This record gives sequence, structure tokens and C-alpha cells, in this order.
Amino acid sequence: MGSSTRRVEEGNNNKPHVVCVPFPAQGHISPMLNLAKLLHFKGFNITFVNTEFNHSRFMRSRGPNHSLEGLPSSFRFEAIPDGLPPSNPDATQDVSSVFHAVLNNLLEPFKKLLCRLSDPSLDSPPVTFILADSAMPFVLDAGSQLGGLPVLLLWTASACGFLAFSQYRSFLDKGIVPFKDCGLDS
Repeated sequence: MGSSTRRVEEGNNNKPHVVCVPFPAQGHISPMLNLAKLLHFKGFNITFVNTEFNHSRFMRSRGPNHSLEGLPSSFRFEAIPDGLPPSNPDATQDVSSVFHAVLNNLLEPFKKLLCRLSDPSLDSPPVTFILADSAMPFVLDAGSQLGGLPVLLLWTASACGFLAFSQYRSFLDKGIVPFKDCGLDS
């Protein structure tokens, strides 16, 4: 990718360094990228982490020779493997496979990336905190295992979706869900 070998511009070592990790689906990547851009505009160093599959799609969508041109070294993209078999690069990955990969395959590659980002020979500012999609629970383990690195979680769904999700346990306990005798199971 080349972004990890770029030297940090003068003065960027004193700015906070945020590692942004969206869930690997477009509806999660877009809001995280928008937030990352806002943080960068406010002076933060940003490392935006995608899976290799989504990073490749992102690079192709930007067009040849224009994917990362013009970006300062204080905003870079990195990719980690998701452990899934190759699939059609122009199609969405199987959602259940992506969830399985998030829960089982991403922790170790992500920890390796964080260790590489903290390598002083890169002249990169130390990671200040991780900003991750709330559907990426492995980042909590990574932060804990790497010296208590703070983790902030972003909920990318709507407020209505959050409210419904937060009440799901109560719905289960009251027998409201799963729905019974409503004709949906036939």
C-alpha cells in the first residue's frame, strides 16, 4: 500500500492519532469515513482500517492513480485480511460470512497493525485511541491486550435502530419476540 512507509509531516507527532475501524459493509464504512474526515479536519492524525476486500473496492472506486494521491500523511488507509475466501470483487460479500470473520478472524491482524503503527522507526505518532464500529467487538480485546489503549464505539445505525436494539432483551423477556402466530413463519 505504501501508506505505512510515509514519514509524518512536521508537527503531526503532537496531534492525537485515531485508528478508525468500520464494520466491513458500505452502510458502516461511509459514516465512519465521514467522521474520520471531520476529525482530520480538526487536526487529528487518522489511520482508516478496512478489510483487504473493502480496501481493494475502495481503491478501484477512486479510479486508477487517484486512490490516495493528494492525501497528507496524517490521513492514511490500511487494510487487514478478513480470512474469507476470494469472492467476486464487484459483489457484496456474504453477510453471515462477514460476521463470522469479524468475530473470529480480525483480532490478530488488527493487533499486528496496531503494533506496526506504534513502531518508532516509522516516525509515526503513537495511537491515542481506537474509534470502532460497535459491531466490531474484537477492538475491545485489542485495546485491552495492548496496554489498555482506549476504545470508543460508534453506533452507525439510526436512533430508532439503536432504541429497538437496546430494548431487544426486554422484548425477549416479555415474550414479545420472536413473533408468534403472525403468519411470518410459513
